[in-house]
Amino acid sequence: MKTIAAVSAIIYHGKKFLCVQKGANKYDYIAYKYEFPGGKVEEGETHEAAVIREIKEELQMDVTIVSQLTSVTHHYPDFLLVLHNFLCSCRSAELVLTEHIDFKWLSKTELRSLDWAASDVPIVEELVGLKL
Repeated sequence: MKTIAAVSAIIYHGKKFLCVQKGANKYDYIAYKYEFPGGKVEEGETHEAAVIREIKEELQMDVTIVSQLTSVTHHYPDFLLVLHNFLCSCRSAELVLTEHIDFKWLSKTELRSLDWAASDVPIVEELVGLKL
């Protein structure tokens, strides 16, 4: 089974978190699910550099890494995902979607209302318990 190393940015602005929705996907089980933005780590790239690059590419946003959160290993039917998660802040909530079909800024108490990709569910649960 293929292993994918990826990063995600849990971006907050004020007391709201950015949630983005995936579009159609060759894997039905992740299509149209919400996730925290991010992507694959390129060869020779640090996790931190990957977060900054991916957010710039996907959302045309600049973020600052605040801290690293729990990493998640999730077994999807077709691949193993190792997801390194970073809490990030941003100066502006403005963004441009280049890969996702929708976005929402939600408070911690609203996060559970979305249909999340399975690998992001543990992150949602961690966020609900954070004091920010």
